[in-house]
Amino acid sequence: HELFGGVYRGLRVVLTGHTGFKGSWLALWLQQLGAEVYGYSLPAPTEPSHWQLLGLGIHSELGDIRDAGHLRRYLMEVKPQAVFHLAAQPLVRASYQLPIETFDTNVMGSLNVYEACRAAGGVRAIVSVTTDKVYENREWIWGYREDDALGGYDPYSASKACADLATASYRRSFWPTEEYGKSHNTLLCSVRAGNVVGGGDWAVDRLVPDLVRATAGGVEAVLRNPESTRPWQHVIDPLSGYLLIGQRLLQGAKDAARAWNLGPAAEGVLTTEEVVRHLQAQWPSIQYRVERPATAPHEAGLLMLDCSLIRALLRWRPVWDGAACFERTAEWYRAFQERGEVLSRQQLAAYVRAAQELQLNWTQGQG
Repeated sequence: HELFGGVYRGLRVVLTGHTGFKGSWLALWLQQLGAEVYGYSLPAPTEPSHWQLLGLGIHSELGDIRDAGHLRRYLMEVKPQAVFHLAAQPLVRASYQLPIETFDTNVMGSLNVYEACRAAGGVRAIVSVTTDKVYENREWIWGYREDDALGGYDPYSASKACADLATASYRRSFWPTEEYGKSHNTLLCSVRAGNVVGGGDWAVDRLVPDLVRATAGGVEAVLRNPESTRPWQHVIDPLSGYLLIGQRLLQGAKDAARAWNLGPAAEGVLTTEEVVRHLQAQWPSIQYRVERPATAPHEAGLLMLDCSLIRALLRWRPVWDGAACFERTAEWYRAFQERGEVLSRQQLAAYVRAAQELQLNWTQGQG
């Protein structure tokens, strides 16, 4: 069976943010699915960089999504049939230092992407990636649903909520589903995913990269908020959701042009300290201590998503949540640290095999 019904084979896809952590994994998978992948992004944000280690050889345009003219020219040249929009300022703590830049990138940058799609014509599917932090977080114990109020305390979360509202506005104003196939042929959705982990992330102020750096340097990592609870998932899990939703949009499923939550099952909702213990089980060199700062920027304590919509309508479910996601993550970093190996291709193949064993619909040639 061809994965995702074979819709990506030979498809021209523009991927914004392809040099980032999630973007580089998606570029790898799209390439393996036979897509013609065109990236548009700032240079790789970290050294080392997963994007550079993969050496994919896809078309890579270095540019800023805030540069509307450059972005528009690139899309008009490539004439993509699908766009996955991942480029963003993705860090909560950095958004306190760079609030204007965060709003400019995450809100206006997204609108620049949509305007470039309108100018290029011929774009059939746009999958716009936001975050689980778009909701007005009341720290309640049940998960947020797609129609719960959007909000955002810090500039990062608020900018992503604004981007989500702007996305809904563009869908209603320029690509309304009731006019699909009549006045336009474009379907636009936004996807809200939880915290992702996996090999190849070296961002600052993120739990796993901070642990990896400390372990590589032979020092203890410092945990700021050990009880902080989040939905954790392996990076490949939400990507399978993005690709499945993209498949449905490409097949003309108007009901897929909406906002979607993508998160782990209950076993993926863990405290920071539980995450570190899972990683230690695979890589005993990881050592840590708890140091609660006297003052720190606000970060939410509890956040969960309700993902029943995508499970019910698209029959999507995660493959590697809970312990498996941390086993795979620790395995990747340990192989890289100790032997200089990059296990991304092997891990993607293992993920697809596990999904086939579960008979998930995107592995069965249907959507």
